[in-house]
Amino acid sequence: MPLAVCATPIGNLDDVTLRVLRELGEADLVLCEDTRHTRKLLERHGISARRLLSYHQHNEAKRTAEVLPRLRAGERVALASDAGLPGINDPGGKLVAAALDEGLTVTVLPGPTAVATALVASGYVGEKYQFLGYLPRGEAALARLWDQLADWLHPAVAFESPQRLPSSLASLARAQPHRPVAVCRELTKRFEEVVRGSAVELAKRFQEPPKGEITLVLGAGEGAGGDEGAALEAVAELLAGGTSRRTAADVVARLTGVPRNRLYRDSL
Repeated sequence: MPLAVCATPIGNLDDVTLRVLRELGEADLVLCEDTRHTRKLLERHGISARRLLSYHQHNEAKRTAEVLPRLRAGERVALASDAGLPGINDPGGKLVAAALDEGLTVTVLPGPTAVATALVASGYVGEKYQFLGYLPRGEAALARLWDQLADWLHPAVAFESPQRLPSSLASLARAQPHRPVAVCRELTKRFEEVVRGSAVELAKRFQEPPKGEITLVLGAGEGAGGDEGAALEAVAELLAGGTSRRTAADVVARLTGVPRNRLYRDSL
């Protein structure tokens, strides 16, 4: 039997496919990121699973070694995370890769995804997008990311914790104040909220950590954000007048949209 990778609801427990429910109920073994969470989903739909076993980031390697022989023996194994599709910022990738490397069959049962849901809800859709996973921690790492995304002419989607959201939005507002952003909170749940605006506007709106799960969508960048040559000349003029390089790069970036880090680096 193949390993069945099952997508589960990202919030609303009714957002699950009939195929996934059937697989979770009929599998010999259901691997769960949190058995309590999966049991709650099954109870909501009147499903009785044969056996639930934890499979999370702290035991993923151990569980993979334990489960592979059972797959080889022909047992029916289903894999579920707490929300969304296993393997996308959730445990499961190691088991899928190991099963494929051994020539075992893997089938994916599609379903809810926070990335696509947030992207459509934001209104910043396009022909392509970039998924960033969780945003990096620390101002320096965030600044490098904003610099990299300045020339990305399509939306980008990221996960962020509520506690770090205010500082991340403030960092983006300093680097690209006019970048369109959507904060998607508690998607598919009772208190779902999608707040759109510029980076500056949202940084002011979310000065305190909100409650709930957060998915962040950045609208398309503006390339170089204007005439970079003229922006560098402006930095040079400020430097000649005695302004510090950091302040000059920050002021010109705010006025032109050219990334601050790029102006600082290229003016050295």
